Formats: sequence, C-alpha cells, structure tokens
Amino acid sequence: MAGRDGVSGHDGIVAEIEKKITEAFEVFDRESNKTVDARDIGYIVRSLGCFPSEAELHELLAKVEEEESTGFIHLEKFLPVMTKVLLDRSYWPIPEDVLLHAFEALDQNKCGYITKDDLVKYLTEEGEPFTQEEVEDMLVAALDPETNTLRYRDYLSKLVVDETKILPFHV
Repeated sequence: MAGRDGVSGHDGIVAEIEKKITEAFEVFDRESNKTVDARDIGYIVRSLGCFPSEAELHELLAKVEEEESTGFIHLEKFLPVMTKVLLDRSYWPIPEDVLLHAFEALDQNKCGYITKDDLVKYLTEEGEPFTQEEVEDMLVAALDPETNTLRYRDYLSKLVVDETKILPFHV
C-alpha cells in the first residue's frame, strides 16, 4: 500500500523520517549550505525527540564529523546516521512511570518534593554531573519559586514527551 506521497512501506517511513531530519537540520543551517555547527547537533537530535547522554552525543558526533574535524557537520553524513537512530528508537525518552519512580527514590522523606539543596547535590554529584549552566537552567525550570522545592509530580508533565509527536507513524 502506498503512503501519502505514493511511496510504500519501509521506504515511505524512511522518506518521512529523512524529511523530518532535514527540516530540523535546516533550522540550524545558517549559511544554507547543508552544514551546521557541530555544537548544534545536540539541539537537532533533541528536537527530533531523542535524548542521548553527553557521552552518547559525542559518539554520535564522531560518526558524522568530517575526518579533518572542521567543526561543521554535513547533512549528507548526518542524515543516514540520524535516520538509523530514529528507526532504532535510540535515545528514546524515559517513560513517565520510570521518571516518577526515580524522583520518589530521591525523595527520602516521601513528601512529594525535593529541596533545592538536595536537587543541586544530585545533579552535580550523582551520575553524569550537570554543568553549572545546566544546573541553573534546571533550577529555573523545575523549582517552585514560592517554596524553592521541586514538586516532581507537577514537573513530570514538562519532562514527558508524546511519542506520537516524534514519529507520528508506525515504525
């Protein structure tokens, strides 16, 4: 059965994915020459609904960077790598129930919130540490300004990604 554009099955899905990737890439292609600054790849990948760790992002960059490492990424190198990432559902968002369980594990008093001090400690001392800028961004986005706490059940709605908005078709 043919898709909207007359392309059938897997080829139609790949064509739609490539179109979505190209559109996201072009937002950052300031010179309109099919290249973007390597520093923008994280934004592009995340805009496509993938959330790699910094280490995974560096691995992805290594796959798409030119041998001479110009600091720019070409669409022709990025497109097949990112298409595979989306088809394989790599770096997919964490489900809401898993996020809730993680926040509850950090909430040792089971009171429904995490204090600013505890949050900063977790962000900078546990797992892959946040940079100072990332911590500040997180605090602005996550903390209740009146109580200076993270009410994580309320915050979950900002973290959860609707998968149908990433790939609104069956892969």
